[in-house]
Amino acid sequence: MNPSDTDPPAEVSLREAFAFWLKLGFISFGGPAGQISIMHQELVERRRWISEQRFLHALNYCMVLPGPEAQQLATYIGWLMHRTWGGLVAGGLFVLPSLFILIALSWVYLAYGELPAVAGLLYGIKPAVTAIVVFAAWRIGSRALKNAWLWAIAVAAFVAIFALHTPFPLIVLAAGLLGHLGGRYLPDRFAIGGGQGQGAARLGPALIDDDTPTPAHARFSWPHATRVLVVFVALWVVVLGALSLAFGWSAVLTQMGWFFTKAALLTFGGAYAVLPYVYQGAVEHYQWLTGPQMIDGLALGETTPGPLIMVVAFVGFVGAWTHAVFGPDALFAAGAAAAVVVTYFTFLPSFLFILLGGPFIETTHGKLQFTAPLTGITAAVVGVIVNLAVFFAYHVLWPDGLAGRFEWPAALIGAAAAVALFGLRIGVIPVVLAAGLLGLVWQLL
Repeated sequence: MNPSDTDPPAEVSLREAFAFWLKLGFISFGGPAGQISIMHQELVERRRWISEQRFLHALNYCMVLPGPEAQQLATYIGWLMHRTWGGLVAGGLFVLPSLFILIALSWVYLAYGELPAVAGLLYGIKPAVTAIVVFAAWRIGSRALKNAWLWAIAVAAFVAIFALHTPFPLIVLAAGLLGHLGGRYLPDRFAIGGGQGQGAARLGPALIDDDTPTPAHARFSWPHATRVLVVFVALWVVVLGALSLAFGWSAVLTQMGWFFTKAALLTFGGAYAVLPYVYQGAVEHYQWLTGPQMIDGLALGETTPGPLIMVVAFVGFVGAWTHAVFGPDALFAAGAAAAVVVTYFTFLPSFLFILLGGPFIETTHGKLQFTAPLTGITAAVVGVIVNLAVFFAYHVLWPDGLAGRFEWPAALIGAAAAVALFGLRIGVIPVVLAAGLLGLVWQLL
């Protein structure tokens, strides 16, 4: 669907939306930055389902939540368009393809060990993922950093996380405070949409436009909020209780449910902020897997579609397999069950945050006292994404540290991916596939 620049898009049915969210689940490479970039390209620029300002407003909220912000953003937009079912479809399809792919890859990894072909594909995909993250930082930054004040926040955020190793929640808090002060004393510099009007005009009207009234289902009410909270608490209690009754509280599956609930609720700042906590618990405390296995799982998570935090499915699979929780003759069944369990408990809070908090966030649309802090946070997030690109580039190009050998083939693949993305405007999936093939050819040669 490609509406003209002057006509608003036609209404989108839940079936049409289902097809798009399913496609997104299979093409959402590049971590949160790449995934947000894909959604912006498809939903704001191409299909015009949602306007630039409404997209950024939802993104700002998802950025301050614990959990995977890209999956939560998809849930938010799906919910805004098609009520609760739309949110469940969008958020669920963002995760399910990755879950099935990781279950299959985890089985291959444990049953057959390292395969040279897989190593070659990963060698090529990693520099392409780095280029995708840089491209995403540029796309988001070119729209969010509208003036010198927001540029200063982005640079400060990059320095804070790269050089000072400041925790991400503190960066978010500081950026929100600066945004609040900016909204009070420099309102024209911190208004969402300031300096973006021309881009919005070029895109034409959106289905959910800047001035589109909040739909009835997205308006806040205490009875609705109470119902949502009760349902989600019940979903958590029933499943965790069933695991405890079936296997015991100290069993591997039950402890995975409890541990990944805490990981989902207590950690902020995206996957890379969560992973140290997961590593500490899964490797050091519970010993579900080893450190090298955790690193291998991260490589799989980086190069499969879906949120990077889906590496937890690998952790669950390996933990249940190595502990033979269903006995030595049912290792795959144990691994698959554990992958489903940890995914359920990791993402259940994400749906709760959107369906419970979304109606309140919709009431703040266009109110500067609420949007100015979020504008500051968006600027800071651009700096954090650049830091992620630097992190990727360092580990891809100097895998043994700066004193080690420079991986010039990876650098060439990454440069080619950047040219394809920035100059030729080639889509993410063709770039990833081509980079994987180049890596495979190089490894075989």
